[in-house]
Amino acid sequence: MGGMTLLDPHVPGTTAATHEVTNQPPPLVGYDVAVDPALLAGLEREGAGWHVDDLHRLGRLAGSAEVQQWGEDANRHEPELRTHDRYGHRIDEVDFHPAWHKLLDVAVSEGLAGAPWADDRPAAHVVRAASFYVWGQAEGGHGCPVSMTYAVVPALRFAPELSSAYEPLLTSRVYDPGLRPPLGKAGLLAGMGMTEKQGGSDVRANTTAATPNSDGTWSLRGHKWFTSAPMCDVFLVLAQAPGGLSCFLVPRILPDGARNTFRIQRLKDKLGNRSNASSEPEFDGTVAWLVGEEGRGVRTIIEMVSMTRLDCVIGSAALMRQAVLQATHHASHRSAFGGLLVDKPLMRNVLADLSLEAEAATTLMMRLAGAVDRAQRGDAQEQAFKRLAVAVGKYWVTKRAPNVAAEALECLGGNGYVEESGMPRLYREAPLNSVWEGSGNVNALDVLRAMSREPSSVDAFFAEVDLARGADPRLDDAVLGIKAGLADLDEIESRARRLVERMALVLQGSLLVRHAPQPVADAFCASRLAGDWGHAFGTLPRGTDVGALVDRSRVG
Repeated sequence: MGGMTLLDPHVPGTTAATHEVTNQPPPLVGYDVAVDPALLAGLEREGAGWHVDDLHRLGRLAGSAEVQQWGEDANRHEPELRTHDRYGHRIDEVDFHPAWHKLLDVAVSEGLAGAPWADDRPAAHVVRAASFYVWGQAEGGHGCPVSMTYAVVPALRFAPELSSAYEPLLTSRVYDPGLRPPLGKAGLLAGMGMTEKQGGSDVRANTTAATPNSDGTWSLRGHKWFTSAPMCDVFLVLAQAPGGLSCFLVPRILPDGARNTFRIQRLKDKLGNRSNASSEPEFDGTVAWLVGEEGRGVRTIIEMVSMTRLDCVIGSAALMRQAVLQATHHASHRSAFGGLLVDKPLMRNVLADLSLEAEAATTLMMRLAGAVDRAQRGDAQEQAFKRLAVAVGKYWVTKRAPNVAAEALECLGGNGYVEESGMPRLYREAPLNSVWEGSGNVNALDVLRAMSREPSSVDAFFAEVDLARGADPRLDDAVLGIKAGLADLDEIESRARRLVERMALVLQGSLLVRHAPQPVADAFCASRLAGDWGHAFGTLPRGTDVGALVDRSRVG
């Protein structure tokens, strides 16, 4: 030991210790998630500027070290199914890590569940969308029961007696976990049971049977294939009644305190969304109440599906924004080849392109939320626009999220492939919303169905995009291309994806041309609507103001 020399990394001529950490970015923590130019502009534009201070408060909480740890813990410690108690009694409960409950407590208390339906303030649904977007960047999985609770309210209104009893609790801002008689709780969460193993999206192939009882209730018997958040208090479920496929309200606990038959066969081992439990419940004499008309179950529950599709757009936009923030933050602090990554021309092009995609998604999301809000207040034009635009947005924005997550992960290199970076969780979560509430084909076909059955939705769509007519010739040409495509009905089903994609891009382009800074709108029209540029990120055309785009995804 006597001849050993201590190594000082700061003294020339000595050798640095191997464990010294250099050229690594600081953690992206302690920032305000709501500092988002596209989001804040949309908030003002859609009439919800009064919410900006609370949105920043929530944004600072979402970006805090404590909440980021909640998200990590909720995904690392996955839900556990307990089918029986120690004595052999069937209980069918799912245990969650405390972090899951903390995330849900904030979400519900901030009004992200059913609260907007009981809020008379202007643009309440826009406020909720913006907050859901901000809070969802902390952790996405717990958004599932939040979203379903938000979406169940308009569907439940098809049964006024049930709605009057349950709606005050579904719109509550109190998170009250635990299985107890629902009408005795301070707040409720709701779920949905549609798909079955033999049918999937083809819910009319469902075999779960509903039998009427003499007391006005129904008994269900069958097996659902994918029911998420099984610890919710109530569920809307589709089942075959004598009069056809119908919608039913199923509580986990009956009014007398007895457990309803809701046998959880197993939890799904999913690609992502691991903080949230997804289950296969079995019904056998399960007590239920009819919601809406017998035989009109799809028409009833589609009101819920429409709202959850909006949340698919919001959730995907939030995920893209978070992925781009992580990539830009890393590149702003990581040096390679003699300089910061963010200053390298090709990396700047990639980051600018990612930022552009995220901003287009956010801008569209806020427009859709505004349409929902105005439609609920009786605006028929907005109702028609919402019918088509939500399906268009759901198809395209959710399909772009996995591409953005993958490219953003690549910006971090090997560091992004390591769980501790958080990027793998975003990557696994990214495909969820394109599958949930109808895959790409289902949504593309729904767009065709809306155009055929509700032509006013087509008129409303073109009335919206035509607000930007003359502002950019590339956009004008793209609109004419869509109109030509609609005029040709030959093999339109096989062309549905391409048609819906172009509709989404035109809608995004119209919004950006009207509302975004000129460099953003110009880059979008040049790269998405005109020319023959590459489909990979980082292929923006020469002359694009990439610096202006990158700056819109910087933290601090």
